[in-house]
Formats: sequence, C-alpha cells, structure tokens
Amino acid sequence: MFVSLAVVTVFMSALLLVSAGAKSLRTRHITEQMSTLGVPQRMMAFLIGAQIAGAAGVIAGLWWGPVGIAAAIGLALYFAGAVAFHLRVGDRKGASPAVVLTVASVALIVLRTATL
Repeated sequence: MFVSLAVVTVFMSALLLVSAGAKSLRTRHITEQMSTLGVPQRMMAFLIGAQIAGAAGVIAGLWWGPVGIAAAIGLALYFAGAVAFHLRVGDRKGASPAVVLTVASVALIVLRTATL
C-alpha cells in the first residue's frame, strides 16, 4: 500500500508544482480564468504558496505521516474550494479537474492513514 501512496504523492506533487508555476507566470489564460472565477489578483501569491506548501507537505508526509495527512487535508479543502468557485460561475468543464484533484487528495488521506 505504501507504493500506491508514493505514486499518488509524486503525481499530486508534480501537478501542484506545474500549476503553481503556471500561476506564477500569470499567463493570459490563467489571468482570464481567475478573473472569470472572481479570484482577486492579490490572492495569487496565496494560491501559489498553498500549492507549493501542499506539494512539500505530502512529500514530507512519506517520512512523517501526520504531516502528510495534514497536507492532504489542506489540499482536499483547497480543491473543494476550487470546485465551488468553478460551479459558482457555471464552469462545469473547469470544475472537473478540481473534482479529480479533490478525490486524489482524499485518496492521499486514506492511503497515508492506512500506512501509519
């Protein structure tokens, strides 16, 4: 079961870092999407930091379980919030990736708890 945890952890961390990198570049696509969702530009640094912290936390959680569980809970809340923001503006297509990442975050919680 630990191998499954490690695979999901690496996958999630890579996605988080790519997403944080895209947000930090503030491309037109990202800027337009955040504007459509009603996310103020001043929140971008927080969102980037949360993604980087989440990636670091789940990786650290491979060695220290409680940190991984706490990070995965934070990620589940982060992505559940993303789902809510997308659905609030009627963006069902944009909500789908956030739903998948919410489920992956919950899977991290379950897997890390099971491997303590």
